[in-house]
Amino acid sequence: MTFNHKNAIIIIVVSMNINELPLIMLICLSSTIVIELIMSLLLGIRNKKDILNVILVNIMTNPLVVSILMYITYNRLFNTTISIIILEILVILTEGFTYKKVLTFDKINPYVLSLILNISSYFIGGLLNNIIY
Repeated sequence: MTFNHKNAIIIIVVSMNINELPLIMLICLSSTIVIELIMSLLLGIRNKKDILNVILVNIMTNPLVVSILMYITYNRLFNTTISIIILEILVILTEGFTYKKVLTFDKINPYVLSLILNISSYFIGGLLNNIIY
């Protein structure tokens, strides 16, 4: 089985045993949080509440996006690439809106911050997936 936090869901769904779902969800969420926390620190976020909010925002969005994408892929409802793009745009907008409301960090526009964090987690997660699996 091969998996990544968001972009290798196609492979997961094809060979997935339903008993593996909790582990897959945990790996997806954990890898996203770790990558986005590292990127947040690199971008200058130091306030503990802001760091906690980055974690909470990912807890809010990641499981939902991964679940929707797995459902779409498993049931072959839509083109997976288009689904990923649409879901990622929705996540960036949702997280950007949330960051605008809750973060004290103001050196980067909250929507740009969301874009940077999500692009980073998507591509770094993909890279790690290719290295590990």
